[in-house]
This record gives sequence, structure tokens and C-alpha cells, in this order.
Amino acid sequence: MQLTWLGHSGFRMEIEGATLLIDPWLTGNPMFPEAARDAATKGATHILLTHAHGDHSGDALAIARAQNIPVVGIYDLVSPWEADGLQTIGFNKGGTVDLNGARVTMVNASHSSSLNGAAAGSEAGFMIAGEGHTICVSGDTDIMADMEWMGDLHAPDIGILSAGGHFTMDMKRAAYAAKKYFNFKTIVPCHYRTFPLLEQSAQVLIDALPEVQVIEPQVMQPIAL
Repeated sequence: MQLTWLGHSGFRMEIEGATLLIDPWLTGNPMFPEAARDAATKGATHILLTHAHGDHSGDALAIARAQNIPVVGIYDLVSPWEADGLQTIGFNKGGTVDLNGARVTMVNASHSSSLNGAAAGSEAGFMIAGEGHTICVSGDTDIMADMEWMGDLHAPDIGILSAGGHFTMDMKRAAYAAKKYFNFKTIVPCHYRTFPLLEQSAQVLIDALPEVQVIEPQVMQPIAL
């Protein structure tokens, strides 16, 4: 599988027969070069949203329309978009959908979710299984007791963890969660470096987890996992 950071919490994940755009905020993202838009979105099969905030869902509808692909996420957020002619796959926490061979289970997160000032569905994370891996996409979250059963039941070996602080866990808290609840072999931090308000380095995470491969991603540089 191949993972490419799009800046902030956005990723392009190529796994099984799917090319997933996870939380693709491209327009206005200070980390994402607009000239890379076509390369980032080419061949995408699905858009996967953790929640409604604009720094996660900002480009979802435009990409879905342009490429005629479904938006996948919590039912209350995505299903109203069908009235605008979009394809959607709405499900909820505990549910699993098969996206071209990649099995995506929605799990809990602890954050908030709103769109244009109104509540919009609920925040979530995902466990994505395929190609011999299970990837935990934490979504925007703090530490949760739910992480205990998530780690036990799904046993993810790769973690994509929000870790920038202020709006989510910071590096120290993400390291605590990883150490206490999971047995990751690889961690890719996200939701950091985008703005001065957020953490600018993953060194705290790296130092706290010497037995884990912590990869600081670079925008539009693919990571083979």
C-alpha cells in the first residue's frame, strides 16, 4: 500500500483496489501546493471523511463532482448531499463498508463536527484493513478510553494520528495513547505544522516511542507501507 500526505489531515491512500482521499482539504490549505491538485486526486475511487469541519471536508464535494466518485462517511453528514446529485455511502460507528477490497470500519473519536455553523453528523475515526495491514485513522480526537477496545479488537499495526495539539491530541498525548492502548509498528502524525498554533515537529512523539517507526510525512511524497 502507498500513503501520500496532502498536508494537515489529508491523505491519499492506495490500498487493495481503492484509492482513498481521506479528509481532502486542498483549497486554502497552506501546506498543499495547488499545482499538485491533479496528481493528488488522479484515479481516486472514494472520498473518506472523518467529520464535517472545513479543514477536512473542504474539497470533498468539488472532487466528488469532478471525478464522479462517492463521498463516504457518517450517514447524517453525507446522505443529504444525495439531493445535490452526489454519490454517497453513509454508514455509522461500528459499521463496515467494502471499498474495492479495503474494509473500512467506523469507530469513535472525541472532537466535534459542524458545517457552516450547524451540527453535522458526528466525529469519527476509521480502521482500514487491507493488504495485510490494519490502519487506524484516528480522526481529530483526544485520548479516549475507547482506544483500549479499539486496539484490542482491531489490532492496528499502523497509526495515522492527529497530534498537533490545541484542537486535538498533541505529540505527548498521542504518544501516551499509542503506548497505552495500541501496538503500532508504524505511526504517521498529522494535523500538525499547518499553522503556527499547532506543533511543528514530531520529535516528542519520536523520542517517546523508540520502538516504533515514526514517519514525519512530507507533502506529496509517497510512503510505501
